[in-house]
Amino acid sequence: MRTITSERLVLRPWQVDDADFLLDLESRWDVVRFLGAAPRTMTTRDEALASIARRRTTSEHYVHGIWLIADHDGTRLGNLLLKPIPFSGGEHSTPAPEVEVGWHLHPDARSHGYATEAAAAACTDAFARGLEHVVAVTHPDNTASQAVCRRLGMRHLGTTARYMDTTTELFELLAPR
Repeated sequence: MRTITSERLVLRPWQVDDADFLLDLESRWDVVRFLGAAPRTMTTRDEALASIARRRTTSEHYVHGIWLIADHDGTRLGNLLLKPIPFSGGEHSTPAPEVEVGWHLHPDARSHGYATEAAAAACTDAFARGLEHVVAVTHPDNTASQAVCRRLGMRHLGTTARYMDTTTELFELLAPR
């Protein structure tokens, strides 16, 4: 999987030696509380290792990926994803044609513009590779991520239950023409 860089950040593939960071990140309710229809905290290092293995498999696509966000000094900051978003309808629903951009940061890394910068870098890379648009879905109460969407220039399309079997606020960003 490719690495994407921006002015302050490196988006790189997750590695086995990132397991302790991932466990710390996703064991925090304040980090995961808005992730998906049934959020839950991670509780073991084995869960972190399994999650990293899944992230690496997802990242074999030429556009899609799940990256660890780090600064140029290597400090781990969070997670950025760019992948197909599943329609509502249960476990076996097929991916929607839309590609979702999403992020979550360690509490120590919040309020520095990292989510906006990482998402912008991933979207720019994806658009250069031919992707025509991305969507973001946020929990209706997740005003921080909605603010990131607006800073990215995403258009708010309203409330929907189209994805992931839950009600979300839907945002869209089109590739530059």
